[in-house]
Amino acid sequence: MIDGGELKKGITIMLEGQLYQVLDYQHIKMGRGSAQIRIKLRDVRAGHIIEKSFQASEKFTKAFLERRPVQFHYNDGNLYHFMDTENYEQFAVDKLLLGDTLKYLKENMNLELMTHKGTAIGVELPVSVELQVAETGPGFKGNTASAGSKPARLETGITIQVPFFINTGDKIKVDTRTGQYLERVS
Repeated sequence: MIDGGELKKGITIMLEGQLYQVLDYQHIKMGRGSAQIRIKLRDVRAGHIIEKSFQASEKFTKAFLERRPVQFHYNDGNLYHFMDTENYEQFAVDKLLLGDTLKYLKENMNLELMTHKGTAIGVELPVSVELQVAETGPGFKGNTASAGSKPARLETGITIQVPFFINTGDKIKVDTRTGQYLERVS
């Protein structure tokens, strides 16, 4: 059991007999009365998202997840194919179970597969990934890292804000938790 104050983004809990992953967490302190927490949850098996409010003192059952290292190979429609790096077993995971991780997934990437009672429920990305800039507007002479930002489409298809000095073809490091630019990779 964990307290409401220990919840954070990414934790998987059992609620009403279902597995839910915490997508967003807000602690709300009212002027009078007790504090509340408002959480946005994704049903791990069905994929739908719900929002619920609870008293901050409420306790939750943390789901026990097994983790194993895997490597992403390719996708085939709605199925994404992975290989266990310890025993070389290959398997497929449905697109719905992967959620936002698809934004950063590229071939031959090493990740951790999360399973609950032998059933795959998703993958956990590294904190940051290196991606190539597929398309961005031109940078202008004199622009610096603190002068502003421009949109850039990355090799996986997502668009993020990058500094003006980043050009098409550059490799950059992106934070997978926030989706923000971290640095240019040389």
